[in-house]
Amino acid sequence: MPDQGPGFTVKIADTADELRAAQALRYDVFVRELGGGGVMVDHEAGLERDRFDPFFDHMIATDNATGQVVGVYRLLRGECAEAAGQFYSEDEYDLTPLRQSGRRLLELGRSCLHKDYRGGTAMYHLWTGLAEYVARHEIEVLFGVASFHGTDVTALAQPLSLLHHSHLAPPELRPIAKPDAAQDMNLLAPDQINRRSAMLEVPALIKAYLRLGGFVGQGAWIDHAFNTTDVCLVLDTARMNERQRKLYMREGA
Repeated sequence: MPDQGPGFTVKIADTADELRAAQALRYDVFVRELGGGGVMVDHEAGLERDRFDPFFDHMIATDNATGQVVGVYRLLRGECAEAAGQFYSEDEYDLTPLRQSGRRLLELGRSCLHKDYRGGTAMYHLWTGLAEYVARHEIEVLFGVASFHGTDVTALAQPLSLLHHSHLAPPELRPIAKPDAAQDMNLLAPDQINRRSAMLEVPALIKAYLRLGGFVGQGAWIDHAFNTTDVCLVLDTARMNERQRKLYMREGA
């Protein structure tokens, strides 16, 4: 059932028009704003899409006042990944530890908000919808790639090193960046990291998962097509303490 919170409706897209609205928002954010691309990006229609879209559930947040889709989350359950032939992240990361865990997996991706809604409550409503989806499908482990803008690893040495030293996933849940575009995140020794300034450089979405007890995989992955440096986030719901669980269920990111 759609979540109709104050000002927003959050639901899974179930029509072609809703999917196109999600892809149009993704185009505005990932292509127009961040300079991304891809073989299936439709510049004429202004749609960011790929071959995985038919297999994902597309969670959308709609502004009730305007009818505009202003937030998107793309969700892929394990059984749907089997139908797709792989998880999206497997182009970048070896997910063997996750696949062998026997846990119910959910891959997250393409999370974005319209620029006019950032810093407001739209993301909270998306997270509330995501929490309900996780509970409904009895998901145990959430994961997916999240991005730093740009591919200059030298400029990202502080935050990448901080993630490596302080937030590396345990071996049994640790994705490993594939060697074709992998980047070691152990760029600086712990005593060379200014933790405060490094954390300021970490994107808000990644910080939100860290607050919930999330981890990162081993190594970053350089995505030249999207002009990003990606890390693989992992959130084990069984490891969340009660405070983190309430934050996830009620307060959002």
